Amino acid sequence: MEKIYLDYNASTPLAPEVVDAMQPLLSDFYGNPSALHWAGSPVKEVLQNAREQVANLIGSTAGEVIFTSGGSEANNLALKGYYFKNRHKGNHIITSKIEHPAIMNPCKFLEQVGAKVTYIGVDQFGRVIPEEIEKAIKKETLMISIMHSNNETGTLQPIKEIGKIAEKYGVAFHTDASQSAGKISIDVNELKVDLLTIAGHKLYAPKGIGALFIRNGIELEPLIHGAGHEFGIRAGTENTLLAVGLGKACEIVKHQETNQHIKELTHYFWRQLQAEFGEQVVLNGHPELRLPNTLNVSFVRKVGQDLLSAIPNLAASTGSACHAGSIELSPVLKEMGVSEEVGMGAIRFSLGRYTTKDEIDQILFYFKKII
Repeated sequence: MEKIYLDYNASTPLAPEVVDAMQPLLSDFYGNPSALHWAGSPVKEVLQNAREQVANLIGSTAGEVIFTSGGSEANNLALKGYYFKNRHKGNHIITSKIEHPAIMNPCKFLEQVGAKVTYIGVDQFGRVIPEEIEKAIKKETLMISIMHSNNETGTLQPIKEIGKIAEKYGVAFHTDASQSAGKISIDVNELKVDLLTIAGHKLYAPKGIGALFIRNGIELEPLIHGAGHEFGIRAGTENTLLAVGLGKACEIVKHQETNQHIKELTHYFWRQLQAEFGEQVVLNGHPELRLPNTLNVSFVRKVGQDLLSAIPNLAASTGSACHAGSIELSPVLKEMGVSEEVGMGAIRFSLGRYTTKDEIDQILFYFKKII
């Protein structure tokens, strides 16, 4: 059986153009970008070019982009870096109850060292209500961190509205856009965010590389102390090879109009599931305000993992975990108020640039056979 990959939200394959862009770095461009001689200067140039490519994707300047080892480090740098540098201004952080562990766990850590964190709930579609954010703001509020889109359901958060609230109260605003970058357009100025996270392996770049947008004027305490790399914010000789890969990936998604095709394919998939299974299948997340590639559906009174196990050639994710015969819903579905009867059958299909209609039709055939 042909292997079918519908787990692009977990990780994407490397784009061929990204591989080509990285190839010269494996043999040439071996100098240290900080070195002032003939071997260092060309490396500094390609690193700067990569930084500009990332900046162009999100509407920032190159000087506001810091390369990191991925989305988790970028999130940690945003939260811990801002807290430790600015805690004289306050110790209160606002986030949501459906954030990725790369936000939740740094927040829990900061609570151990004096931070007070308010975790905001979501509606039945998994969206934060901006008014709830505003209600939670107090004199000690230092920053807000709300994900741009949810990795499980694809639901988009009202980032622009929250950005206006943060600006109104003079509170720093971070958004984890790991899942959104490359799938929908992002402009840091339009969103009014001060910090924004990008993860390379979610947009056809390698694993182990990410970026953090840091608006001019925002000061962070480094997590890694050493020499003055990355504008003095992240010490360590830059990984030019992976940075070039991320830069090229950002350039590709900026200029390729593949997302409309993916959106149409996702809608086709959902329509076919509805036509075949009717009330047996339920959409989790917002019906419209979601990532164009993400389809989180529940097969009612079925177990998602059992269904996926019956189709071993399909790579997709479930929204529940099985422990000794019992089903535990994901925290996201739980916060949305999804019942166990529905939630235990949740499967997240996430499509990508290389997904075909034939593959979707094959998966539909398999599901018709086993349900």
